[in-house]
Amino acid sequence: MKTLVMAGLIAGLIPVQSVLLPHTAVWGVMPDLGLIVVCLAGLFGGELEGLLVGLAVGWVMGLFSAADLTAGMVTKGTVGYIAGVAGRHIVYVSPGVLVLGLLAASCVSGLLTALVLTLNDQQSLWWALKTVVLPQAVLDGAVGGALYWLAWSRLNMERFVSEHRT
Repeated sequence: MKTLVMAGLIAGLIPVQSVLLPHTAVWGVMPDLGLIVVCLAGLFGGELEGLLVGLAVGWVMGLFSAADLTAGMVTKGTVGYIAGVAGRHIVYVSPGVLVLGLLAASCVSGLLTALVLTLNDQQSLWWALKTVVLPQAVLDGAVGGALYWLAWSRLNMERFVSEHRT
């Protein structure tokens, strides 16, 4: 059952990311829901689930976007694994800590994407950093922190995590 839910979540990310989110763009960027879902899956599911969900989300999102397939898989898999380690070994991950973690992960992911893509003369690395990477990192952190706070405050997540973590 858990595998079917994760597969459905991964399959549902693509239409939401590509159809709905362009209409809600803030500062000309939209949040990377794949990165947020991978981080939350790692926090709630553990290292292995975070790694596997990260690899799957990176692969699926890389197939349907202009991003490098390998860079997306490695980045999202690493974020999922690190979130799983943090969720298992840190007693209480507050929304603020998650926001800072997502901010850092999104910055690294955006910089990796900017380095892999070939930028023209008018689009330097500094331009990509200030117009895309940093605004998207702030937006990813805000959306991920809000989703984490909503899930933790409205649902009994402590019981869920203790029962379903492998």
